[in-house]
Amino acid sequence: MAAPDARRQFEEDVIAGLSAPQKFLSAKYFYDAAGSDLFEAITRQPEYYPTRTELGILEAKGAEIAALIPERADLVEFGSGSTVKVRRLLMHLSDLGAYVPVDVSETFLRSEAQALATDFPNLTIAPVAADFTRAFTLPDGLARKAVAGFFPGSTIGNFEPPQATQLLAHFGRVLGRGATLIVGVDLVKDKAVLDAAYDDAAGVTAAFNRNLLVRMTRELGATLDVEGFCHRAFFNPEASRIEMHLVSSRAQSIRFGDHVFAFAEGETIHTENSYKYTLEGFRALATAAGWTPRAVWTDPENLFSVHALSRT
Repeated sequence: MAAPDARRQFEEDVIAGLSAPQKFLSAKYFYDAAGSDLFEAITRQPEYYPTRTELGILEAKGAEIAALIPERADLVEFGSGSTVKVRRLLMHLSDLGAYVPVDVSETFLRSEAQALATDFPNLTIAPVAADFTRAFTLPDGLARKAVAGFFPGSTIGNFEPPQATQLLAHFGRVLGRGATLIVGVDLVKDKAVLDAAYDDAAGVTAAFNRNLLVRMTRELGATLDVEGFCHRAFFNPEASRIEMHLVSSRAQSIRFGDHVFAFAEGETIHTENSYKYTLEGFRALATAAGWTPRAVWTDPENLFSVHALSRT
């Protein structure tokens, strides 16, 4: 069950989203404990290239990337989720001041922090349960000389470009002057590759998408038919983004409290965007947010990129 403040925010966001002409739900609500587990399962599907490709870059270039992080820096990972990616950097960061994972799913956050502490017993780990898109405070008591950020997984693509610019500027405020930020960014590529990546044959992404509705029944007491909505994902080349929707299979309603939201057959809830960038396009976005591009690494097929940015 969500904490009272989190439940209230979830309810307010659902009401706002389902009241809009194009109904929508925020993608941040994908990541409760069940959603986090489902996303980890998505990353293991053969169609889903981003995770294995980014891991390949971190494996091959981890030492080069880590070399750009200042000595004794505290490393803040925004939306940390699984620690599988940050481990590729930590193995090259023996002098790290502390690792600060920030994630909205507190249960998953604590579990991953405990597992990481077992494998890196000399590393100070200071988890923060927070929505990284909102203002939060870094833990007190860390002897920080410098601060660096880590934002892998192409999560930046889930934000509209103006919002992505604002988010990168927000990271700059959290990390402070002189910070380094390492960001994973998915690249524009063949539409068939993109469509398959977000609509795997095993149906894991479909379950992940519908988990938003499951959360509404459990946490808000909503009355709805989860199976009455199907998953749809496709690449929109004009907007350079993947769109994910929940499509109503018939005329029906979602009810909770005093609210009733009617759906026509075929009407959708827009649940996620995943923008795909060119290297030049992302560099321009980062520059507009107050960051200076320093380096970029890609895989041999140019499917994915990892950028290093600095802030003066």
